[in-house]
Amino acid sequence: MAHSEPSASKAVDGGLSEEFAVPSHAEEVKKLMAEFAEHHGSAGRRVVLITSGGTKVPLESRTVRFLDNFSSGRRGASSAEYFLDSGYAVIFLHRHRSLYPYTRLYTGVSLLDSIRSESSKEDAGQILVDQNALPNIAKVLKRYQAVKAAGLLLPVEFNTLSEYLHLLKAAAQALSSIGSKAMFYLAAAVSDFYIPACEMPEHKIQSSNGPLQISMKMVPKMLSPLVKDWAPKSFVISFKLETDPSILLERARRALETYNHQAVVANVLDTRRGYVVVVTKDTQQELVLTDEEVQKEVTLHVGLLFVILFLHFLHLLIIIRIRKCQGHDLLLERKTKITMQSGKRSNYSHQ
Repeated sequence: MAHSEPSASKAVDGGLSEEFAVPSHAEEVKKLMAEFAEHHGSAGRRVVLITSGGTKVPLESRTVRFLDNFSSGRRGASSAEYFLDSGYAVIFLHRHRSLYPYTRLYTGVSLLDSIRSESSKEDAGQILVDQNALPNIAKVLKRYQAVKAAGLLLPVEFNTLSEYLHLLKAAAQALSSIGSKAMFYLAAAVSDFYIPACEMPEHKIQSSNGPLQISMKMVPKMLSPLVKDWAPKSFVISFKLETDPSILLERARRALETYNHQAVVANVLDTRRGYVVVVTKDTQQELVLTDEEVQKEVTLHVGLLFVILFLHFLHLLIIIRIRKCQGHDLLLERKTKITMQSGKRSNYSHQ
């Protein structure tokens, strides 16, 4: 597979409108996200955008074949539950059919084998649930219904890389109005390469044509315009997954230097469920599970998200302190101007 050289960045949006088709529902979704953010922001609630799942890169215009990124959406879905329990409102930008908050707990369970009807009538009667097949279902259902009733979770689906990029931009612009109350938790596995629409064959690639050679372009990095232009006051966490542990920390630190955001959550593919490190400009916090804990399916996300929430809290404190200092400086400047003007009037009175 041949890779082309990275193309020069185009304008603030990375050339999105030129290189990637705009989803027909992008503006409608942007409006929904803006209303969601404004509603919860005005109520004093923090809002997090969680991206989850992998992006799909079509190889043909009438897509039969595509390249996919490895991601079930497990971390994004479980993180959404934790943020909701911690008082955040959540915009969940997720891959279609990837794991979803609360329902992820019952992945692989056959629903029809877990319930049974107690009535002889086809369209009426009581439905009983097998608690062994669906453990804690009553508690989980009540929590989900409470979240839904309070309007705390806004799900937004994507399928392709193009949809993801445009919806991420729309979300960033929608959340910019609430400033530092907004968090971006970018856990989606995003493709690094794509085939431009103008270079893509329209119909199914035929195997009768021989071995397949593909030339792909670099996907424009959305983190840079997100941090600099779309939502500059927000708190941004990116994720870095590597297969070589020796380069993990170096790549995480380089990302922080390049994009100037707040934190990188870094891990290695083979040990991703038992080890993660949260890297900031000044610190690194390792979270480790024992092999026994991993086998018992103990998850890292509680410890990870405790660290993330603390970092966001510090970010908010810093912003508040900066505003107070700016307000003090402005007040001092105004007092100085008034004093100077008063002095000028006093001098005139003696002439």
